[in-house]
Amino acid sequence: MLGLKAISAQNGWEYALLGVSIVFTGLVLLALVLSQLHKLLRLWENRSSIGQLVKERWKSESAVTDQETTKSEPSSDLIESRRQYQMLVERIGEPFALPRLLRLAEKSGLHRPHATINELIQADIILPDDNGYYTWKP
Repeated sequence: MLGLKAISAQNGWEYALLGVSIVFTGLVLLALVLSQLHKLLRLWENRSSIGQLVKERWKSESAVTDQETTKSEPSSDLIESRRQYQMLVERIGEPFALPRLLRLAEKSGLHRPHATINELIQADIILPDDNGYYTWKP
């Protein structure tokens, strides 16, 4: 078999189309990279000023999050959670271990016990003692 019949028999048309599409895709990507290269070079030349901007923004964002964590008024959800967890602490007694409080909260069906206990610790409602246990803030 020779000629066009041989090309068809050995899937030559598919390979030709695949090759053309690969070359065309490569050329398109190369054109896109070259058209945006000036922006990349400008970033490279100004990398120290961009680094300063990133550091300043990071510091300002961390300052905002620090201010958010030092809020004095607890939310209404935290007040309700405090009431529920205080009843659990009264049941198990003080000082208490966090895993025991967590197990009891899960058995009681309280919503998001890990996150709630974390919020209570961050709000200084649950206080650690020196022996690895925790106490309830009076």
